[in-house]
Amino acid sequence: MAKTILIVDDSASLRQVVSIALKGAGFDIIEACDGKDALSKLNGQKIHLIISDVNMPNMDGITFVTEAKKLPAYKFTPIIMLTTESQEAKKQAGQAAGAKAWVVKPFQPAQMLGAVSKLIMP
Repeated sequence: MAKTILIVDDSASLRQVVSIALKGAGFDIIEACDGKDALSKLNGQKIHLIISDVNMPNMDGITFVTEAKKLPAYKFTPIIMLTTESQEAKKQAGQAAGAKAWVVKPFQPAQMLGAVSKLIMP
């Protein structure tokens, strides 16, 4: 059975690029356009990994990660932050919230797949 990954990003084109790369590797994908939308999709279904942008309207990625980690079903779900932010302070805030990896845009699909495969196997 395929593993499910939630992609959270306000850029539809970026969600599409990540989705194509991950679907090609055999993953099922759920997409959300911001943190609030993503939280509404955390409804108890098994999600094996979350990939989230940092800078988004309505609810930013770090707030989303903090809120997602409060939910018992997702407390141990690994999270990759995918962002243009490379500042150490942002990385530390992401890690403090519960993110396991930090991938800076622009990225190569192989780079994303490498980060994903370190956290979950297809």
